[in-house]
Amino acid sequence: MAFTSWSFAAFVVAAFVVYYLPFVRRLQVYVLIAASLFFYGYGQPELLPLLVIAVVGTWTSLVLSMKKGRAWTAAGIVFNLGLLAFFKYKFLLITPPIATGSAISDFLLNLPLPIGISFFVFHNISILVDLPKQGRSATVWEVFLYVIFFPQLVSGPITQARNFFPQIQTKEISKVPFAEATRWLVLGYFFKLYCANNLNEMTSYMAYPLFETVKTGDKWLLIFLYSFQIYADFFGYSSIALGLALLFGYRLPENFNRPYISRSIAEFWRRWHISLSSWLRNYLYIPLGGSRHGPARTYFNLIAVMGLGGLWHGAGLSFLIWGLMHGVLLAIERSFVDKLDSVKSLALQAVRAAVVFLIVSMLWIFFKLPEFSHAASYFAALFTESHIQNPPKIYRSLALAYSLPVILQHFIVPRLPQRTWVQAIEPLAYGALVALTYAEAGPESAFIYFQF
Repeated sequence: MAFTSWSFAAFVVAAFVVYYLPFVRRLQVYVLIAASLFFYGYGQPELLPLLVIAVVGTWTSLVLSMKKGRAWTAAGIVFNLGLLAFFKYKFLLITPPIATGSAISDFLLNLPLPIGISFFVFHNISILVDLPKQGRSATVWEVFLYVIFFPQLVSGPITQARNFFPQIQTKEISKVPFAEATRWLVLGYFFKLYCANNLNEMTSYMAYPLFETVKTGDKWLLIFLYSFQIYADFFGYSSIALGLALLFGYRLPENFNRPYISRSIAEFWRRWHISLSSWLRNYLYIPLGGSRHGPARTYFNLIAVMGLGGLWHGAGLSFLIWGLMHGVLLAIERSFVDKLDSVKSLALQAVRAAVVFLIVSMLWIFFKLPEFSHAASYFAALFTESHIQNPPKIYRSLALAYSLPVILQHFIVPRLPQRTWVQAIEPLAYGALVALTYAEAGPESAFIYFQF
């Protein structure tokens, strides 16, 4: 059930009404669990048992770890990573189509990739690590709610258990921040429907072999448009998730902070997909030793963590290369970025931001073209003069119109003065976003991060 469908809107309204009925107050957790199970099962009912098994297995490991020690924490983590490896990475070792002769094994091996498995596995691991450290147990229903809470179930944000569990309590409709929730929802749907969906029509020419019919200059333009698209798409999803969660009394972490103004790759990862960056730092980079064991070990940890982060996004060489390249860049800049930060020059800062944006945009090619040979061909074509006589396929005026909101959000909106007249026109501005979303929404396209 897509966030952008009318059926989802009806689902949210129905869940909201039931959730805040006076005689349901003590049952709110169960209402949210039932709603989340319905939401997930609506698209993949055959995989609901897997979701239940993952949650019950994690809760069982949590209970045993509280009673019998950390060995059960490790067992729970291995259990979750095993689920992720089987469903997401089995085809790295097994070539489809699969026919083993066993009805059960054939059924299991041919199950589709569960939507959002990367996200709910990370939530499960957060439970197993965070709660025992706090000496806190949890009921199976609390674990269910944390893992399958429908606003974050499919594509995050990844909420760490230590931040979510204290919020599990009875909610009152009088305390719902409707204005804040509405702002997040309007922003989310605007960036997804107006920006990302319209840009998707243009960046479809990046697909193989379509990009071979595009002029060299347009190939460069497309990688920047895809940068704007993937940001608008994922920022849009995360904003919708934040708004929905607020309606039900829960606050999720903000996932983006103007990443394209970053002056280093490290800063980019402090601003892009913040919940994933925090998870990788807290549950992988620091346990590996972080920066505590000398430069060589630090560089290894950075590259390894980012490589694993790349594979988390997808079981393919392109995703691995994408992650490793970010890790290598983090390692390289670590020795000199502090010196650059000490130079107080606006011109230098602008150049640094432009270079980082260029690098990040070029590496997004691996996301758009997960087949490595296609990505390599696109890279090569960026530096080869094209003699194609086809007319331009990218309308630059429309490209600017659909990219402009991302640019304004990064550079102009944060600099607006906090004055009365600005606050007075804010409702009008959000109203204009609603009108533009309705009038100029692009063709329907799935959220990019649904595939992860």
